[in-house]
Formats: sequence, structure tokens, C-alpha cells
Amino acid sequence: MACLNRQDWPALGQFVHDDVSHNAKALGLAGYRAMLEKDFRDIPDLGFNIELLISDPPRIACRLTFDCTPAGTFLGLGVNGKRVSFCENVFYEFRDQKIWQVWSVIDKAAIEAQL
Repeated sequence: MACLNRQDWPALGQFVHDDVSHNAKALGLAGYRAMLEKDFRDIPDLGFNIELLISDPPRIACRLTFDCTPAGTFLGLGVNGKRVSFCENVFYEFRDQKIWQVWSVIDKAAIEAQL
């Protein structure tokens, strides 16, 4: 999370597997990095905050909280710079001590309720 919050993209490969997938879509490290870079372009004040963390190797489950201002459309919703707070539930599976699989669900209903 610290790597993401610093936007330290060259260091991402220390933590993320070359063959990473997100929600069953194979992205590879370059695709995963591109996805994260886009997230930060779309949400300039994006910050990953861990509310809950559970470890059961080789998996980690997290509840992440966000309080941010997406610049335009986010998850198909016209947020357009309004501050919103929401959670993401994410599961990470590790291979070779790096994140290999990511499954995540964002609480879109919480964002809709604030708009």
C-alpha cells in the first residue's frame, strides 16, 4: 500500500508478480501498473487506507477505505470532483512472495448514495 500511495511505479515489481491478474483478467505487471496509473490520473487525491487486514497465507484480505474526489466519471457515475467516501474489499493471492491474483469489489452503492 505504501508503494501505491507513493506512486512508486518502478518499485511495483518488487511486490506484484509479472503474471498478475485482476478480477480474473490477466493483466501482467505492465497492465496492472497502467490500471493503477489511470486510477491516480482519474482520482488525483487517491490514497489507499487499510481499515481491516486478515492474513491466511498465501492470501490476504483487506477492507480499504477511500475519501477522495474523482475528477470525472468513476465506475460509470458522474462524480465530477465531488468528494466521496467508499470501501473496497480486496483479496490478494501470492505466488513467489508477490501479488499474483487480485479480486476486488468496490462499494458503488455507497458512492451512488452520496451523489
